[in-house]
Amino acid sequence: MAETIVLFDGRGLDGWRMCGPGGFEVVDGVLETRGGMGLLWYGARELSDFVLDLDWSVTKPEDNSGVFLRFPDPGDDPWVAVHHGYEVQILDAADRAERSTGAIYLMAAPSRPASRPPGEWNHFRISVTGQRYRVELNGVEVVDFTGDRRTRGYVGLQNHDDDSLVRFRDVRVTV
Repeated sequence: MAETIVLFDGRGLDGWRMCGPGGFEVVDGVLETRGGMGLLWYGARELSDFVLDLDWSVTKPEDNSGVFLRFPDPGDDPWVAVHHGYEVQILDAADRAERSTGAIYLMAAPSRPASRPPGEWNHFRISVTGQRYRVELNGVEVVDFTGDRRTRGYVGLQNHDDDSLVRFRDVRVTV
């Protein structure tokens, strides 16, 4: 039977760890990025096959963040997640499709844009089974990608830079 684990419920950050510069703050029940380039990662449990659901919003198309999948313990180096896991990108003003919202960063471009305007909430459903990664954005499948990296690891959220404000809520995983 599938088990759903609430990773962020709007209150605390139990089980989460921060590495790199910047950080996240809980503001009115929502996680908000500040500074960067850092990584907030859920270190309480490594995951194999899972479905990750979360909501996110930006304040402008240039806001930059990402959701990281299946990376090893990064210690204090957020680049471990970049080089050893996969990132589902959040960036509506990307210069190339494989860097745009919903992409598996630099690996697989989304089939079409599906994000809502800045200020509105978006929903990611990211399904990870074996080496298959499927990304749904607001109910539209935008990526179906076969990888070749780790089949077990942690999940995390990126705080990219001082100019980006990305919000996250209702982060949960089904295993």
